[in-house]
Amino acid sequence: MDFDILRRTMIDTQIRTWDVLDPRVLNAVAQVKREDFVAAPYRHLAFADFTLPLAHGETMWSPKMEARVVQELDLREQDRVLEIGTGSGYLTALMAQLAGMVHSVEDRADLSRTAADHLRTQGVQNACLHIGDGSEGWADNAPYDAICITGSLPVLPDIFKQQLTVGGRLVAILGTGPAMGVRRILHSRPGVFESSELFETEIPPLRHQPLPAHFVF
Repeated sequence: MDFDILRRTMIDTQIRTWDVLDPRVLNAVAQVKREDFVAAPYRHLAFADFTLPLAHGETMWSPKMEARVVQELDLREQDRVLEIGTGSGYLTALMAQLAGMVHSVEDRADLSRTAADHLRTQGVQNACLHIGDGSEGWADNAPYDAICITGSLPVLPDIFKQQLTVGGRLVAILGTGPAMGVRRILHSRPGVFESSELFETEIPPLRHQPLPAHFVF
């Protein structure tokens, strides 16, 4: 299979049509070999327009969603990024192409090790993988200029906003299935956060997520 032709077709027919037009993001997608992050039995489907399975019932996002979220994060070369849920490491690699450093947290040690191998193969040196529970952010390297949460949450815990720099951007999938929305949050000035709804989707929940408060009347 000619993966380069398939990658170009993916960019032209899936990613561009989802309003991903930032040349930096398109270049990152063209440079990072997605087929090398996909489990071997699904390698021939690396550029298909749907999610792909990982171990433990986890999934890779569709290519167009990965690219759209990276564009919405508006990454710059000096940015420090937090990713919650390393998965295959592909999204980590895309963000590392555009940012200064990506800190990625994964609670499954075997997934983190496999992702580390993928990133090493790609020559990615500005990504630091952590094994642990990222459901309340990752305070060790805070604050961050951008945060991407790859599992869905019923509501966004305030701790994530507290770990975002002024001017920082956060993308999270909020709600419960099947009605989930992808939300972008901008920390526009101290203590002020502006939100915008991007699109609807449905993805598995983030593990260990804090439960929303229940009110008893």
